[in-house]
Amino acid sequence: MDFDRLIPILRRLALEAGARIMQVYDGPDFAVKVKGDQSPVTEADEAADALISAGLRATFPDVVLITEEQAASHALTASTFLIVDPLDGTKEFVQRRGDFTVNIAYVQNGVPVRGVVYAPAQKRLFYTLPGGTAVEETGDFALDTPGALHSIRVSQPDNGALMVVASKSHRDQATDDYIGKYAFKDMKSAGSSLKFCLVATGEADLYPRLGRTMEWDTAAGDAVLRGAGGQVVRFDDHTPLAYGKPGWDNPFFIAFAPGVELKK
Repeated sequence: MDFDRLIPILRRLALEAGARIMQVYDGPDFAVKVKGDQSPVTEADEAADALISAGLRATFPDVVLITEEQAASHALTASTFLIVDPLDGTKEFVQRRGDFTVNIAYVQNGVPVRGVVYAPAQKRLFYTLPGGTAVEETGDFALDTPGALHSIRVSQPDNGALMVVASKSHRDQATDDYIGKYAFKDMKSAGSSLKFCLVATGEADLYPRLGRTMEWDTAAGDAVLRGAGGQVVRFDDHTPLAYGKPGWDNPFFIAFAPGVELKK
């Protein structure tokens, strides 16, 4: 894969999809359908998926494409692929809470090596550069001309006063019990893959997820976090979270800044 070619395309598609999503978000009431797994889907999900998928297939026709909104792609198997969640955090979108993102990632041999996470309502844009390091872009988000790029890096955590981030819509007692094993100074809630990005920027040290997720939920945020020096490991054995798994399901996992003393 030519990363110098890939990254501008991922960035542009994320911005275009974000603009389409915001047209729906800022408009009148929209219909919410329920998929077979009981998760919600809106016209914004579908429009963003169509836009991103068309762009990726036109530019990288030989690369396997996995996307949440196209069930046929879920039957594919691959270790190297593009993977898309066109609107991560649909529950936040439906409730107009703003914590939703566009996620696009490139996975190579089971590792998410490049990705973009765009939160259009919050006007935050994170991605990996061609060389693999992670940045947050600020400015007007012009389609063809990136604004100011700010290198992001995980924190140097204080295990006596950690900052923890947890899911806004999927918080449960098991998660609270696990967080309670740590000495933390504060805890914040966030939706979608923004949680990975908050660890990547040093705004949080630790993000445990004791709940069901799919690879398209996590790959882009995982890539950004890795590019900022962070890690994502399985909850059960603390081995790196791998991608290209049968069915695209993730186990429980922990995203963190190295230096956090992980608990079992």
